Amino acid sequence: MIDELLTALDFAAERHKTQRRKDPAQTPYINHVIEVATILARHGVIDRTALLAAILHDTIEDTETTPAELAERFGPEVRDVVLEVTDDKSLSKAERKRLQVQHAPSLSHAARLVKLGDKISNLRYVAHHPPASWSAERRREYLDWTEQVIAGLRGAHPALEARYDEVLRQAREVVG
Repeated sequence: MIDELLTALDFAAERHKTQRRKDPAQTPYINHVIEVATILARHGVIDRTALLAAILHDTIEDTETTPAELAERFGPEVRDVVLEVTDDKSLSKAERKRLQVQHAPSLSHAARLVKLGDKISNLRYVAHHPPASWSAERRREYLDWTEQVIAGLRGAHPALEARYDEVLRQAREVVG
């Protein structure tokens, strides 16, 4: 499995190579997907599909990667989980956010794990390295929205949920 994880990391790094996060330091985007997979692993997730999907979770949404390409390279199970957590960029941001809340309870177990890791990573980012243009109010709105998404994921993984709760508490202290 280590070989598969490293292959996925190499693939994701190549696909995200020109992307940067919106923080003032313009952190390489690949750091985010590495962090999501690391969060899962540190909280006892050993499921191959979930870990590979964590690394690849933004490739379809944010790069030219196709679902067929993911299925060919990493299998249909990984592709399906990535598709479950992929937003439809043709929709408005508000609609994409609404759909994340609506779909959270119906996600597969592996997709729930990826979504938990993604929201934990994003909370840390918004609290400590927010986009320069985000006001405190915008950051608080994001924190509130993640709570709605996570509410639909509860019961998937108690340790990840506890970590989310801890990171949310810390983020609220930082953001105010």
